[in-house]
Amino acid sequence: MVDVDQTFVIVGGGLAGAKAAETLRAEGFNGRVILICDERDHPYERPPLSKGYLLGKEERDSVFVHEPAWYARNDIELHLGQTVDLIDREAKTVRFGDDGTLVHYDKLLLATGSEPRRLDIPGTDLAGVHHLRRLAHAERLKGVLASLGRDNGHLVIAGGGWIGLEIAAAAREYGAEVTVVEPAPTPLHGVLGPELGALFAELHQSHGVRFHFGARLTEIVGQDGMVLAARTDDGEEHPAHDVLAAIGAAPRTGLAEAAGLAVADPSQGGGVIVDERLRTSDPDIHAAGDVAAFPHALFGARVRVEHWANALNGGPAAAKAMLGQEVTYDRVPYFFSDQYDLGMEYSGWAPPGSYDQVVVRGDAGKREFIAFWLTEGRVLAGMNVNVWDVTEGIQNLIRSRATVDAEALADPHTALESLLP
Repeated sequence: MVDVDQTFVIVGGGLAGAKAAETLRAEGFNGRVILICDERDHPYERPPLSKGYLLGKEERDSVFVHEPAWYARNDIELHLGQTVDLIDREAKTVRFGDDGTLVHYDKLLLATGSEPRRLDIPGTDLAGVHHLRRLAHAERLKGVLASLGRDNGHLVIAGGGWIGLEIAAAAREYGAEVTVVEPAPTPLHGVLGPELGALFAELHQSHGVRFHFGARLTEIVGQDGMVLAARTDDGEEHPAHDVLAAIGAAPRTGLAEAAGLAVADPSQGGGVIVDERLRTSDPDIHAAGDVAAFPHALFGARVRVEHWANALNGGPAAAKAMLGQEVTYDRVPYFFSDQYDLGMEYSGWAPPGSYDQVVVRGDAGKREFIAFWLTEGRVLAGMNVNVWDVTEGIQNLIRSRATVDAEALADPHTALESLLP
Protein backbone atom coordinates (compact mmCIF):
# COMPACT_ATOMS: atom_id res chain seq x y z
CA MET A 1 0.00 0.00 0.00
CA VAL A 2 1.36 3.42 -1.00
CA ASP A 3 1.10 6.04 1.74
CA VAL A 4 -0.29 9.47 0.83
CA ASP A 5 2.65 11.01 2.68
CA GLN A 6 5.15 9.41 0.34
CA THR A 7 7.23 11.38 -2.15
CA PHE A 8 7.96 10.02 -5.61
CA VAL A 9 10.74 11.82 -7.51
CA ILE A 10 11.22 11.57 -11.27
CA VAL A 11 14.56 12.69 -12.69
CA GLY A 12 14.19 13.44 -16.39
CA GLY A 13 11.55 15.56 -18.02
CA GLY A 14 11.13 13.80 -21.36
CA LEU A 15 8.21 11.70 -22.53
CA ALA A 16 8.97 8.81 -20.14
CA GLY A 17 9.11 11.08 -17.10
CA ALA A 18 6.01 13.06 -18.03
CA LYS A 19 3.96 9.93 -18.76
CA ALA A 20 5.12 8.39 -15.48
CA ALA A 21 3.88 11.44 -13.58
CA GLU A 22 0.57 11.28 -15.45
CA THR A 23 0.20 7.59 -14.63
CA LEU A 24 0.88 8.07 -10.93
CA ARG A 25 -2.06 10.46 -10.70
CA ALA A 26 -4.27 8.36 -12.98
CA GLU A 27 -3.64 5.33 -10.74
CA GLY A 28 -4.76 7.29 -7.68
CA PHE A 29 -1.45 8.19 -6.04
CA ASN A 30 -2.13 11.19 -3.79
CA GLY A 31 1.37 11.67 -2.45
CA ARG A 32 3.95 14.20 -3.57
CA VAL A 33 5.18 13.93 -7.18
CA ILE A 34 8.31 15.86 -8.13
CA LEU A 35 9.40 15.99 -11.78
CA ILE A 36 12.87 17.39 -12.45
CA CYS A 37 13.78 18.47 -15.98
CA ASP A 38 17.18 19.84 -16.96
CA GLU A 39 15.66 21.78 -19.86
CA ARG A 40 13.69 25.00 -19.46
CA ASP A 41 11.00 23.79 -21.84
CA HIS A 42 8.10 21.73 -20.55
CA PRO A 43 8.36 17.98 -21.28
CA TYR A 44 7.99 17.29 -25.00
CA GLU A 45 8.08 14.45 -27.52
CA ARG A 46 11.19 14.06 -29.67
CA PRO A 47 10.01 12.56 -33.01
CA PRO A 48 8.76 15.93 -34.34
CA LEU A 49 12.27 17.37 -33.87
CA SER A 50 13.48 15.48 -36.95
CA LYS A 51 10.11 15.25 -38.68
CA GLY A 52 7.11 17.57 -38.73
CA TYR A 53 8.40 20.39 -36.54
CA LEU A 54 11.78 20.50 -38.29
CA LEU A 55 9.95 20.75 -41.63
CA GLY A 56 7.71 23.55 -40.40
CA LYS A 57 4.61 21.36 -40.76
CA GLU A 58 3.86 21.25 -37.02
CA GLU A 59 3.58 24.13 -34.56
CA ARG A 60 5.95 24.36 -31.61
CA ASP A 61 3.17 23.85 -29.07
CA SER A 62 2.26 20.53 -30.67
CA VAL A 63 5.41 18.83 -29.38
CA PHE A 64 4.59 19.15 -25.68
CA VAL A 65 3.32 16.13 -23.75
CA HIS A 66 0.89 18.24 -21.70
CA GLU A 67 -0.16 21.85 -21.76
CA PRO A 68 1.78 23.87 -19.13
CA ALA A 69 -1.23 24.27 -16.84
CA TRP A 70 -1.67 20.50 -16.59
CA TYR A 71 1.20 20.11 -14.10
CA ALA A 72 -0.22 22.53 -11.53
CA ARG A 73 -3.73 21.19 -12.08
CA ASN A 74 -2.50 17.68 -11.25
CA ASP A 75 -0.29 18.82 -8.38
CA ILE A 76 2.95 17.84 -10.11
CA GLU A 77 5.89 19.81 -8.74
CA LEU A 78 7.72 20.61 -11.97
CA HIS A 79 11.29 21.89 -11.72
CA LEU A 80 12.46 23.19 -15.11
CA GLY A 81 16.08 23.98 -15.88
CA GLN A 82 17.26 21.98 -12.86
CA THR A 83 19.81 19.18 -12.74
CA VAL A 84 20.38 16.44 -10.19
CA ASP A 85 24.03 15.77 -9.48
CA LEU A 86 23.84 13.26 -6.63
CA ILE A 87 21.68 10.41 -5.39
CA ASP A 88 22.23 9.47 -1.74
CA ARG A 89 20.67 6.01 -1.57
CA GLU A 90 21.18 5.63 2.17
CA ALA A 91 19.51 8.93 3.02
CA LYS A 92 17.09 8.54 0.08
CA THR A 93 17.69 12.03 -1.21
CA VAL A 94 18.60 13.66 -4.51
CA ARG A 95 20.61 16.86 -4.70
CA PHE A 96 19.99 19.73 -7.10
CA GLY A 97 23.16 20.63 -8.93
CA ASP A 98 22.67 24.39 -9.01
CA ASP A 99 22.12 25.17 -5.34
CA GLY A 100 22.63 21.92 -3.42
CA THR A 101 19.00 21.58 -2.34
CA LEU A 102 18.24 18.10 -1.02
CA VAL A 103 14.92 16.43 -1.83
CA HIS A 104 13.74 13.27 -0.08
CA TYR A 105 12.24 10.41 -2.04
CA ASP A 106 10.45 7.20 -1.13
CA LYS A 107 10.59 5.99 -4.72
CA LEU A 108 12.82 7.38 -7.45
CA LEU A 109 12.51 7.05 -11.23
CA LEU A 110 15.48 7.69 -13.48
CA ALA A 111 14.30 8.81 -16.91
CA THR A 112 17.48 10.63 -17.88
CA GLY A 113 17.40 9.56 -21.53
CA SER A 114 20.38 9.66 -23.84
CA GLU A 115 22.64 12.24 -25.41
CA PRO A 116 24.18 12.57 -28.88
CA ARG A 117 27.61 11.11 -29.41
CA ARG A 118 30.12 13.80 -30.25
CA LEU A 119 32.57 13.92 -33.11
CA ASP A 120 36.06 13.73 -31.65
CA ILE A 121 37.83 15.53 -34.49
CA PRO A 122 39.31 18.99 -35.09
CA GLY A 123 36.80 21.70 -35.97
CA THR A 124 33.83 20.66 -33.86
CA ASP A 125 33.91 24.01 -32.04
CA LEU A 126 32.93 25.87 -35.21
CA ALA A 127 29.55 27.61 -35.23
CA GLY A 128 28.21 25.50 -38.09
CA VAL A 129 28.52 22.13 -36.32
CA HIS A 130 25.21 20.77 -35.02
CA HIS A 131 23.60 17.94 -33.07
CA LEU A 132 19.93 17.12 -32.75
CA ARG A 133 18.51 15.97 -29.45
CA ARG A 134 16.70 18.87 -27.84
CA LEU A 135 13.99 21.29 -28.87
CA ALA A 136 16.52 24.12 -28.90
CA HIS A 137 18.66 22.11 -31.33
CA ALA A 138 15.68 21.63 -33.65
CA GLU A 139 14.80 25.33 -33.54
CA ARG A 140 18.35 26.23 -34.51
CA LEU A 141 18.59 23.54 -37.19
CA LYS A 142 15.26 24.58 -38.69
CA GLY A 143 16.68 28.04 -39.36
CA VAL A 144 19.93 26.59 -40.68
CA LEU A 145 18.16 24.35 -43.20
CA ALA A 146 15.97 27.18 -44.40
CA SER A 147 19.04 29.36 -44.89
CA LEU A 148 20.94 26.61 -46.72
CA GLY A 149 17.97 26.10 -49.00
CA ARG A 150 17.75 29.78 -49.87
CA ASP A 151 21.48 30.10 -50.54
CA ASN A 152 22.09 26.73 -52.23
CA GLY A 153 24.27 25.81 -49.25
CA HIS A 154 25.82 22.45 -48.41
CA LEU A 155 25.08 20.29 -45.38
CA VAL A 156 27.38 17.37 -44.55
CA ILE A 157 25.86 14.75 -42.27
CA ALA A 158 28.10 12.36 -40.35
CA GLY A 159 26.10 9.16 -39.98
CA GLY A 160 23.53 7.36 -42.10
CA GLY A 161 21.20 6.18 -39.33
CA TRP A 162 17.56 7.12 -38.84
CA ILE A 163 18.22 10.63 -37.54
CA GLY A 164 20.79 11.35 -40.24
CA LEU A 165 18.44 10.20 -42.99
CA GLU A 166 15.42 12.08 -41.63
CA ILE A 167 17.44 15.28 -41.49
CA ALA A 168 18.83 14.63 -44.96
CA ALA A 169 15.24 14.36 -46.23
CA ALA A 170 14.25 17.56 -44.42
CA ALA A 171 17.29 19.40 -45.76
CA ARG A 172 16.47 18.38 -49.33
CA GLU A 173 12.88 19.54 -48.88
CA TYR A 174 14.28 22.92 -47.87
CA GLY A 175 16.47 22.85 -51.01
CA ALA A 176 19.87 22.37 -49.36
CA GLU A 177 22.65 20.31 -50.93
CA VAL A 178 23.33 17.22 -48.79
CA THR A 179 26.21 14.78 -48.45
CA VAL A 180 26.00 11.88 -45.99
CA VAL A 181 29.28 10.34 -44.81
CA GLU A 182 28.77 6.81 -43.50
CA PRO A 183 31.46 4.21 -42.66
CA ALA A 184 29.23 1.24 -43.59
CA PRO A 185 28.48 0.15 -47.20
CA THR A 186 24.87 1.45 -46.97
CA PRO A 187 22.83 3.63 -44.67
CA LEU A 188 21.12 1.71 -41.85
CA HIS A 189 23.44 -1.19 -42.59
CA GLY A 190 23.60 -2.47 -39.03
CA VAL A 191 19.87 -2.06 -38.48
CA LEU A 192 18.37 -3.36 -41.72
CA GLY A 193 21.18 -5.22 -43.47
CA PRO A 194 22.70 -4.56 -46.91
CA GLU A 195 19.68 -5.15 -49.17
CA LEU A 196 17.24 -2.90 -47.35
CA GLY A 197 19.96 -0.42 -46.54
CA ALA A 198 20.55 -0.12 -50.28
CA LEU A 199 16.86 0.63 -50.79
CA PHE A 200 17.12 3.64 -48.48
CA ALA A 201 20.28 4.74 -50.28
CA GLU A 202 18.39 4.65 -53.59
CA LEU A 203 15.48 6.59 -52.07
CA HIS A 204 17.75 9.43 -50.97
CA GLN A 205 19.87 9.39 -54.10
CA SER A 206 16.70 9.79 -56.17
CA HIS A 207 16.09 13.00 -54.20
CA GLY A 208 19.59 14.34 -54.80
CA VAL A 209 21.44 13.23 -51.65
CA ARG A 210 25.07 12.25 -52.17
CA PHE A 211 26.56 9.42 -50.12
CA HIS A 212 30.18 8.81 -49.26
CA PHE A 213 30.29 5.26 -47.93
CA GLY A 214 33.20 3.53 -46.24
CA ALA A 215 34.54 6.70 -44.69
CA ARG A 216 34.52 8.79 -41.52
CA LEU A 217 34.98 12.48 -40.94
CA THR A 218 38.47 13.36 -39.69
CA GLU A 219 38.37 17.16 -39.72
CA ILE A 220 35.98 20.05 -40.17
CA VAL A 221 37.76 22.91 -41.88
CA GLY A 222 36.75 26.47 -41.12
CA GLN A 223 37.74 30.11 -41.20
CA ASP A 224 36.68 32.95 -38.92
CA GLY A 225 34.57 30.47 -36.94
CA MET A 226 32.60 29.30 -39.97
CA VAL A 227 32.57 25.87 -41.61
CA LEU A 228 34.11 25.61 -45.08
CA ALA A 229 34.57 21.87 -45.70
CA ALA A 230 34.59 18.41 -44.17
CA ARG A 231 37.45 15.97 -44.69
CA THR A 232 37.30 12.19 -44.50
CA ASP A 233 39.80 9.49 -43.61
CA ASP A 234 40.20 8.44 -47.25
CA GLY A 235 41.47 11.86 -48.29
CA GLU A 236 38.24 13.31 -49.70
CA GLU A 237 37.07 16.85 -48.93
CA HIS A 238 33.42 17.87 -49.17
CA PRO A 239 32.28 21.48 -49.38
CA ALA A 240 30.14 22.34 -46.37
CA HIS A 241 28.52 25.35 -44.80
CA ASP A 242 27.17 23.27 -41.92
CA VAL A 243 27.87 19.82 -40.48
CA LEU A 244 25.48 17.64 -38.52
CA ALA A 245 26.77 14.88 -36.25
CA ALA A 246 24.30 11.98 -36.31
CA ILE A 247 26.54 9.17 -35.12
CA GLY A 248 24.25 7.76 -32.47
CA ALA A 249 23.41 8.40 -28.85
CA ALA A 250 24.68 7.21 -25.48
CA PRO A 251 22.52 6.56 -22.42
CA ARG A 252 22.92 9.14 -19.67
CA THR A 253 24.02 6.78 -16.91
CA GLY A 254 26.44 9.03 -15.02
CA LEU A 255 24.04 9.75 -12.16
CA ALA A 256 23.21 6.06 -11.75
CA GLU A 257 26.85 5.01 -11.89
CA ALA A 258 27.85 7.57 -9.25
CA ALA A 259 25.10 6.15 -7.02
CA GLY A 260 26.52 2.65 -7.38
CA LEU A 261 23.65 1.23 -9.40
CA ALA A 262 24.36 -1.65 -11.77
CA VAL A 263 25.03 -0.45 -15.33
CA ALA A 264 25.41 -2.50 -18.51
CA ASP A 265 28.69 -2.55 -20.39
CA PRO A 266 28.76 0.06 -23.19
CA SER A 267 29.87 -2.64 -25.64
CA GLN A 268 26.55 -4.36 -24.92
CA GLY A 269 24.51 -1.19 -25.44
CA GLY A 270 24.98 0.30 -21.99
CA GLY A 271 22.15 1.61 -19.87
CA VAL A 272 20.99 1.19 -16.29
CA ILE A 273 20.30 -2.49 -15.60
CA VAL A 274 16.71 -3.12 -14.53
CA ASP A 275 14.52 -6.17 -14.03
CA GLU A 276 11.21 -6.96 -15.72
CA ARG A 277 9.52 -4.47 -13.36
CA LEU A 278 12.02 -1.78 -14.39
CA ARG A 279 13.61 -1.84 -10.93
CA THR A 280 17.32 -1.10 -10.71
CA SER A 281 19.70 -2.88 -8.35
CA ASP A 282 18.17 -0.65 -5.66
CA PRO A 283 14.50 -1.73 -5.23
CA ASP A 284 13.42 1.84 -4.45
CA ILE A 285 14.87 3.18 -7.72
CA HIS A 286 13.39 2.43 -11.13
CA ALA A 287 14.55 3.43 -14.61
CA ALA A 288 12.61 3.83 -17.86
CA GLY A 289 13.00 5.10 -21.40
CA ASP A 290 16.29 5.36 -23.29
CA VAL A 291 18.41 4.82 -20.19
CA ALA A 292 16.93 1.48 -19.11
CA ALA A 293 18.38 -1.88 -20.18
CA PHE A 294 15.69 -4.44 -19.45
CA PRO A 295 15.44 -8.23 -19.87
CA HIS A 296 13.10 -9.15 -22.69
CA ALA A 297 11.84 -12.73 -22.37
CA LEU A 298 10.61 -12.73 -25.96
CA PHE A 299 14.10 -12.18 -27.38
CA GLY A 300 16.05 -13.88 -24.61
CA ALA A 301 18.30 -10.88 -24.15
CA ARG A 302 18.68 -7.62 -22.29
CA VAL A 303 17.68 -4.77 -24.59
CA ARG A 304 17.86 -1.00 -24.51
CA VAL A 305 15.50 0.85 -26.82
CA GLU A 306 15.90 4.53 -27.73
CA HIS A 307 12.63 4.99 -29.56
CA TRP A 308 9.50 7.00 -28.79
CA ALA A 309 7.22 4.04 -28.02
CA ASN A 310 9.58 2.78 -25.32
CA ALA A 311 9.37 6.10 -23.49
CA LEU A 312 5.61 6.27 -24.06
CA ASN A 313 5.03 2.82 -22.55
CA GLY A 314 8.00 2.45 -20.22
CA GLY A 315 7.23 5.53 -18.12
CA PRO A 316 3.72 4.31 -17.19
CA ALA A 317 4.98 0.76 -16.55
CA ALA A 318 7.62 2.06 -14.15
CA ALA A 319 5.05 4.26 -12.39
CA LYS A 320 2.76 1.28 -11.81
CA ALA A 321 5.66 -0.78 -10.50
CA MET A 322 6.58 2.06 -8.11
CA LEU A 323 3.03 1.85 -6.79
CA GLY A 324 3.51 -1.83 -6.02
CA GLN A 325 1.49 -3.18 -8.91
CA GLU A 326 2.52 -6.40 -10.66
CA VAL A 327 4.28 -5.33 -13.84
CA THR A 328 6.16 -7.23 -16.52
CA TYR A 329 7.54 -4.85 -19.11
CA ASP A 330 7.78 -6.82 -22.34
CA ARG A 331 6.45 -4.52 -25.04
CA VAL A 332 7.55 -5.35 -28.56
CA PRO A 333 9.91 -2.51 -29.55
CA TYR A 334 8.36 -0.18 -32.15
CA PHE A 335 9.39 2.94 -34.04
CA PHE A 336 8.48 4.81 -37.19
CA SER A 337 10.12 7.08 -39.73
CA ASP A 338 8.97 9.44 -42.49
CA GLN A 339 11.32 10.35 -45.35
CA TYR A 340 9.97 12.10 -48.47
CA ASP A 341 7.01 10.00 -49.60
CA LEU A 342 8.17 6.93 -47.69
CA GLY A 343 6.58 6.07 -44.37
CA MET A 344 7.63 3.04 -42.39
CA GLU A 345 7.00 1.28 -39.09
CA TYR A 346 9.35 -1.23 -37.50
CA SER A 347 8.39 -3.73 -34.82
CA GLY A 348 10.68 -6.15 -33.03
CA TRP A 349 14.36 -6.55 -32.32
CA ALA A 350 16.80 -8.11 -34.79
CA PRO A 351 20.37 -6.90 -34.22
CA PRO A 352 23.15 -8.05 -36.58
CA GLY A 353 23.86 -11.74 -36.18
CA SER A 354 20.50 -12.56 -34.61
CA TYR A 355 18.71 -13.54 -37.83
CA ASP A 356 19.43 -15.94 -40.68
CA GLN A 357 16.83 -14.89 -43.27
CA VAL A 358 15.06 -11.79 -44.56
CA VAL A 359 11.70 -12.31 -46.28
CA VAL A 360 10.04 -9.55 -48.33
CA ARG A 361 6.29 -9.43 -48.96
CA GLY A 362 5.18 -6.98 -51.64
CA ASP A 363 7.10 -4.83 -54.10
CA ALA A 364 10.35 -3.44 -52.72
CA GLY A 365 11.01 -1.68 -56.04
CA LYS A 366 7.84 0.37 -55.63
CA ARG A 367 8.61 0.84 -51.91
CA GLU A 368 5.37 -0.85 -50.89
CA PHE A 369 6.29 -3.95 -48.90
CA ILE A 370 6.81 -5.64 -45.57
CA ALA A 371 10.21 -7.07 -44.65
CA PHE A 372 10.56 -9.78 -42.01
CA TRP A 373 13.71 -10.82 -40.16
CA LEU A 374 13.67 -14.49 -39.14
CA THR A 375 15.77 -16.93 -37.20
CA GLU A 376 15.10 -20.63 -37.72
CA GLY A 377 11.72 -19.70 -39.19
CA ARG A 378 10.62 -17.48 -36.29
CA VAL A 379 9.88 -13.80 -36.93
CA LEU A 380 12.09 -11.50 -34.87
CA ALA A 381 11.10 -8.22 -36.49
CA GLY A 382 9.03 -6.74 -39.28
CA MET A 383 9.14 -3.44 -41.14
CA ASN A 384 6.17 -2.22 -43.16
CA VAL A 385 6.98 0.41 -45.79
CA ASN A 386 4.04 2.36 -47.25
CA VAL A 387 1.80 -0.51 -46.14
CA TRP A 388 -0.50 0.31 -43.27
CA ASP A 389 -2.61 -1.27 -40.53
CA VAL A 390 -0.38 -4.33 -40.23
CA THR A 391 1.55 -3.53 -37.04
CA GLU A 392 -0.69 -5.63 -34.84
CA GLY A 393 -0.36 -8.62 -37.17
CA ILE A 394 3.43 -8.28 -37.28
CA GLN A 395 3.69 -7.99 -33.51
CA ASN A 396 1.41 -10.98 -33.01
CA LEU A 397 3.71 -13.06 -35.23
CA ILE A 398 6.71 -11.94 -33.19
CA ARG A 399 4.97 -12.71 -29.91
CA SER A 400 3.78 -16.12 -31.08
CA ARG A 401 7.36 -17.36 -31.59
CA ALA A 402 5.79 -19.66 -34.18
CA THR A 403 7.76 -21.20 -37.02
CA VAL A 404 6.28 -19.81 -40.23
CA ASP A 405 6.50 -20.91 -43.85
CA ALA A 406 8.69 -18.39 -45.69
CA GLU A 407 6.73 -18.70 -48.95
CA ALA A 408 3.43 -18.03 -47.20
CA LEU A 409 4.99 -15.12 -45.32
CA ALA A 410 6.14 -13.61 -48.63
CA ASP A 411 2.71 -14.01 -50.24
CA PRO A 412 0.65 -10.76 -49.99
CA HIS A 413 -2.52 -12.82 -50.47
CA THR A 414 -1.88 -14.81 -47.29
CA ALA A 415 -3.28 -13.04 -44.24
CA LEU A 416 -0.70 -12.60 -41.48
CA GLU A 417 -3.26 -13.82 -38.96
CA SER A 418 -3.50 -17.16 -40.78
CA LEU A 419 0.19 -17.81 -40.01
CA LEU A 420 -0.42 -17.76 -36.28
CA PRO A 421 -0.57 -21.13 -34.49
